[in-house]
Order: sequence, then C-alpha cells, then structure tokens
Amino acid sequence: MVDVVRPELTLGPVLFLWDADTWRDFYFRIADEAAVDTVVVGEVVCSKRQHFHADVTEAVIERLRSAGKTVRLASLALVTLERERQASRRLAEQAGLELEVNELGLLGFLDGRPHAIGPLVNVYNAATARVLAARGARTICLPPELPLASIAAIAPAVPELAFEVFAFGRVPLTISARCAHARVKGRTKDQCQFVCGEDPDGLPVDTLDNQPFLALNGVQTMSSTCQALVGDMPALLRAGAARFRLSPQRCDMVAVAAVFDAVARGRMAPDEGMRTLAAIYPGQHFSNGFLHGEPGHRLARIPA
Repeated sequence: MVDVVRPELTLGPVLFLWDADTWRDFYFRIADEAAVDTVVVGEVVCSKRQHFHADVTEAVIERLRSAGKTVRLASLALVTLERERQASRRLAEQAGLELEVNELGLLGFLDGRPHAIGPLVNVYNAATARVLAARGARTICLPPELPLASIAAIAPAVPELAFEVFAFGRVPLTISARCAHARVKGRTKDQCQFVCGEDPDGLPVDTLDNQPFLALNGVQTMSSTCQALVGDMPALLRAGAARFRLSPQRCDMVAVAAVFDAVARGRMAPDEGMRTLAAIYPGQHFSNGFLHGEPGHRLARIPA
C-alpha cells in the first residue's frame, strides 16, 4: 500500500467585512491554536474595505509567522479603478511574502516570480494550469464549482503544481462592479456606509417562495450553503488534491481546522467529521453538490 502524504490545510482570507479588533483577534487565535499550514491575509472583495485592517495587518502577519504559519498576501478579485491598479502594483513590489493572485492583471507586475493562484481565477483544465505554471504559479486553488472528475483530470496532468480545493465555507460565486448589498439596504456603492459589515457571514437572499438561494457580501455573491468537503477528503486525495482550503465563517474555525486535520491524519472517520462540523456550526446547511456534478446547494451522499 502506498503511503499518502498528509494534505496541507490552508486558511483562506476573510471574505467578509469584520471590524479591526475582531479581524485581528481572529488571526491571533488562528496563529496560536489552529492546525493550519498556510494562512492567506488580505482584502479580496472590495478595495473600499482595505483601510479597516491596515493598522493591524503587520501585527497579524508577524504573529502568524512567529507561530510557524506560511503567510500569503491576497490580491483583489476585481480591479476597475486606477487606485486599485496601483495598489496591485504595490502588492507585487513587496518582498518576503508569497502573493495569491485573484485577478490575472497582477501577473504582469510579478514578472514570473513564484506565486499562488486563488479560487476566483478560472482554471477549468490542465492546459490553463500549465500556462499559469509557466508564468510562476506554484499552487492553484481550483474553482469551487469543479466536479471531482475535472479535479482528477487536471491535478495528475500537471505534477509540478500543488492543487488546493475549496473545502469549507460559503462558496464565492461572482464579483460585480455594482454592490447589490448596498442596494438592498437602500444605499449606493459610492455611499454604502459599509453596510456589508452588518452581515459578518453574508446577507441571506431567499426566493419569492422563501427558499434559501444566495448570500450577498458587498459586491460579491456567494452560496447560501456552506460547502463542506471533509467527507470527500479520501476521494479528493486520490484525485490528486494536496491541500484543502477553509474559508473563514463566523463559527469556531479553530475547531473546524481540527476536524479537517483529524480526518487528514486518519484519527477521525470522514462521516464523523461531517457530524462534528454540524455541531460546530449549528443551523447551517452544508453542501458538496458541485463536487458530485449536482446543483451546488445539495449535500450529496458520499459512497462508502
């Protein structure tokens, strides 16, 4: 029997608007207690939010690195303004930390330097992965809507890359130049008054017949459900996934990381992992439909 190397766990960036103290304390606890290997820090969704955490970002990075975590800096997912382009340039010019690219315009500033590719970049086949590897990518977090068959076709075909899957959290679906979150609350994007901060886990959107549909997070649209692939970890490992991404939610993420770590190390059965996640995040609907080629909001039965 071939030994399977324990997959690495990555904590993705906080996609929601949390106040500075909550944001800082969250990462400090991750540094001190969470069984994750890599932590991604930075604003991905809206450049207007960047100043909220600017004064505490350096302390967070130092705390994480002192705890032995690998730290990546995340880029914006949508660059539409000159000030955002200049911010991307400054991000690319910093030294000492790997960047996570969420918008391909950043590649021109990186000039082939090693970096990671985030889940908002469309990598739907091995040919795209090879092109990105040639441009300096070392890790790719595949889009969360990919089915297992696609992951199994892409990952083994590009062995020089480490492939990561979006394993926990509301699924990021789209980014828009307009802010539906502000509009729902009677404001405009330019005069939003940061109303997205009122919904630290996203604003649920239901259909006209009161069925859960989506969630709004500023200019981002997300799934109503929380993707949870801990039960699918054995199949994903066989498909060639080397890393699992946990996207921060307002639940005990240290406990979430412990579950994924326990399943990865064989100390907990995958089905027990799913039951434990339900206790950690009560009232939340979990899903894995995308991975099984079904509608994304469904929780598919995992073959024994």
